[in-house]
Amino acid sequence: MEERSLKVLQPNTTFFSKISVTISKLLTPTKIGINGMLISLKRNNAIKYYEQYKKAEQLNDVSKKEQAQNRYEESYTLYLEAIDKFIMDSVYKKVKNGTASVFEKEALSNYYNIVHLKETEYLEYKYRKQKFLLELDFENFKENGKAKNVEKYKLLYIEKMDILYKGILKNYSIKLADGLRAQKNDLINLYKNIFETLEEYIKVVLPLKLEYEKDNENYTNILNGYEEYEKFSVGKLDEKEFLEKNMILLGLSRVLFTHSLPLVAAEQCYNKLLKDIRNLIINSKVETKKEEAYKMLITLIEDYNVKLLSTKVYWDNPDERENYKKFWQAYSKESDSEKREILSLKRELSQIENTRRKEYET
Repeated sequence: MEERSLKVLQPNTTFFSKISVTISKLLTPTKIGINGMLISLKRNNAIKYYEQYKKAEQLNDVSKKEQAQNRYEESYTLYLEAIDKFIMDSVYKKVKNGTASVFEKEALSNYYNIVHLKETEYLEYKYRKQKFLLELDFENFKENGKAKNVEKYKLLYIEKMDILYKGILKNYSIKLADGLRAQKNDLINLYKNIFETLEEYIKVVLPLKLEYEKDNENYTNILNGYEEYEKFSVGKLDEKEFLEKNMILLGLSRVLFTHSLPLVAAEQCYNKLLKDIRNLIINSKVETKKEEAYKMLITLIEDYNVKLLSTKVYWDNPDERENYKKFWQAYSKESDSEKREILSLKRELSQIENTRRKEYET
């Protein structure tokens, strides 16, 4: 794929919200544009070989599976190259000649920002470039393609986007696990990237997946979480609402990204949220907001203790494991909600004290 060096701003996640209205201007300079024809041809090949690949997956013949997979992956690569060459090349010329629209300038800005990642973050570049090109063509095809063909393409699109988002999150998880050597600002940006990627996935991919996964055993939990998230997906959020939205995103990640955002990384994200909510309680001047933040803290503490730590197998510190076991035994036996809350708060205070002691010792 052809690339030119140009450093620009970070990708804007709101950029794709307006693509469906204007993308056809990029793809078809005339009614029967050569750009659109070539991309359509490569897309149809990718769909055809994807369907053959999915059928071959059901066979016992390993050789046929490999052949089908190779044909599909090759057709997919050619399809992306077609989008890359015939959209971005033509837009680049327009920007260079000063004839590009605002939309076209923004498209190129986002594109070259992703290309620039290649120098320092190759894995993220690889995933984000594919994701960007797929999103561009999907929005156009969804608007202008035949309904039957769009439905076929959706399956390929969902599967590829799922893989790409998981790759991005896994890359962030590895960095987070190695975060002891990172600067504080780098860690803050890393947490920000994780939550933004989770939100982007839930906006872009999850609604499509839910159309096809009604038989999924986790469907109800995912749908409930998605509906909760939607309450915070529009309008300007205050700090409390922003943190509450991140709580929902993190809860959904435990179902959607169990391996891509593993327990170790999820635990660090929970601890970051707990710290942010504690600070919100301390800094809130209005009593009602302080009370709302406190309720949110209790919910997050219980989610952290019950949904995450109860599934933790490996503990770095044996003493922490034993302390948690004692808490869990008492919590599991207790049926009174207020007493459960007290147990959770006692454990929370103990954890804060341990953290402060470690910081003091170092």
